Amino acid sequence: MTVSVQLKGAIEALLFVSDEPVSIARIARVLEKDEKSVSAALRQIADDYVAAERGFQLREVAGGWRFYTHPAHHDLIEQYVLSWDTRKLSQAALEALAVVAYHQPVTRQGINAVRGVNSEGVVSSLVEKSLVREVGKDRSQGNAILYGTTRMFLEKFGLKDLGELPPLEEFAPDPDVENAIKQRLHSVGDESATQDDDVEEID
Repeated sequence: MTVSVQLKGAIEALLFVSDEPVSIARIARVLEKDEKSVSAALRQIADDYVAAERGFQLREVAGGWRFYTHPAHHDLIEQYVLSWDTRKLSQAALEALAVVAYHQPVTRQGINAVRGVNSEGVVSSLVEKSLVREVGKDRSQGNAILYGTTRMFLEKFGLKDLGELPPLEEFAPDPDVENAIKQRLHSVGDESATQDDDVEEID
């Protein structure tokens, strides 16, 4: 499908000023174009950047399209700017975020069970950073809050959806730790499976 230079330029301009992924439907509405043309233009722009080995990429994430710097230059970028400044995630926060990502919806108790330590502080921090949100309540556990990841989580980690999360075993430092994590997740999973009817969703 032939895509006009004008359409590609207009799309680039919109994405350049956006601080979040923009959906094909929204771009089409703003530009008064059909979604098929916009989709073709987006993919051609993305392919053009790859072919030209540009320092940035156009990627489809979290239900929309957004510009990202090329991974090959991340070390250089890190030297030039402060990465997340004081909002940089600690090891504890990364651990808790991983538990939520791979086992959502999950309560604080479930996160504690996997990590082996109290996670109240790090969970609050993740909520403050908009990486984790309340998604419901577990009535069988005294209306304990259930947590899940957010759209911001997908954006920050460059994921189209949760299906793109890498296999858990890739992060385990050794087989013993991998087995321990799986056993803990399985244990929490068994508890959650018996409580599905007792979950109250939060809009």
